[in-house]
Amino acid sequence: MENRTNLTLRKTHEQDASFFKQWLLEGDVLEGFPMIDEREVVDAINFWMHCASKGTSITVLYNKKPCGGANLYLQTIEKLKHQALFVILVDAKYRGQGIGTFLLKELMKKARFEFGIEILHLEVYDNNPAISLYKRLGFKEYGVHPKYLKGLDGTYFDKIMMQKYL
Repeated sequence: MENRTNLTLRKTHEQDASFFKQWLLEGDVLEGFPMIDEREVVDAINFWMHCASKGTSITVLYNKKPCGGANLYLQTIEKLKHQALFVILVDAKYRGQGIGTFLLKELMKKARFEFGIEILHLEVYDNNPAISLYKRLGFKEYGVHPKYLKGLDGTYFDKIMMQKYL
């Protein structure tokens, strides 16, 4: 990223859903997610927007245009409220430029200081290049679910579960 001063962060707006949908449907992005078609993407984004309405989602802007987003999936059950699953998505044009790092660091702050989250965890498939980002930011693998995801071509992917204590 040539100029990080052009990065800003804000709560996710309902209008961001169209960007998230566009990014998920580009190229082979869905290989890293369990959704397979537009209908499933729309369902996932609708759930993301429901969570965002509770203030759990952030969008990063580059030159005032959305280029990534992240969301916390908070627990409503008292004994589980100390931990949360999250998702992060960056527009393909901006990957590898530090946007994901910036976004995830901000999401970790939000999780800890706004929502009192102690453990942040994620589920990622073994072919996802973002695994190196998660490891670099201190996430540790705690389990693998072999052959969890089966691609339309019959290829299996392991689900890797990672977490970080905040």
